Amino acid sequence: MALDGSPNSPLIEVCVEGIDGLLAAQSAGADRVELCASLLEGGLTPSFGTVRAALERATIPFHVIVRPRGGDFLYSDAEYHSMLADVAALREMGVAGVVVGCLTAEGVIDEARMTALVQAADPLAVTCHRAFDMTRDPAEALEALIRCGVGRVLTSGQRDTAAEGADLLAALVRQAGDRIVILGCGALGPDTIGEIRKKTGLKEMHFAALKDLPSEMRYRNPHVGMGGTDLDREYRITVTDPTLIADTITAARA
Repeated sequence: MALDGSPNSPLIEVCVEGIDGLLAAQSAGADRVELCASLLEGGLTPSFGTVRAALERATIPFHVIVRPRGGDFLYSDAEYHSMLADVAALREMGVAGVVVGCLTAEGVIDEARMTALVQAADPLAVTCHRAFDMTRDPAEALEALIRCGVGRVLTSGQRDTAAEGADLLAALVRQAGDRIVILGCGALGPDTIGEIRKKTGLKEMHFAALKDLPSEMRYRNPHVGMGGTDLDREYRITVTDPTLIADTITAARA
């Protein structure tokens, strides 16, 4: 529930990249932020310098994703131990929560690792990210997360968009009851978020409001890129759009 307590006011979390994204989201009326790096890869752990800057300037709670790389959610022992270390460091820094997710090769929640991450984070809030959407049995995955002590799960209903996953989102809300929070996501914007909220009963909703801006670089080297074949990518900046956030919040609470 959002801060005003209205039944028509779901809590709104905005997924952002970096400190500028956090500042844009809180200025636009977000209730909470998920702080990431590299949203083009689905979100990776931000630098601790970014986290410290966020702690200095945030006026709303923010949760930090702990994800060491892009790709799947089946981590090596070295990667997993780096996640434990990141969680412990973030707890000491005083963030409000962390966002994590580990699966087994068979597409089920890795309960041993998730339980250990929850214990390492205590007393922080713990969200399981969209690793959940890659599980083979969402109903059982939800029960597994509850057994692990996870507080919420981010999900689009195992589809690309919340509109496509709305039936499963509604079923997960019913299954969860008061035991875990379902944080709905998936291409939510001003034209979709209100209908999805009504159809699913979600009390917390999550989206990224991104737009590309041209770089202000005047000199542009046409012969080299920093990766991939899209050379123009070096001269586009992806930012959080406060106007889109505000419009989406208004639609969610209409």
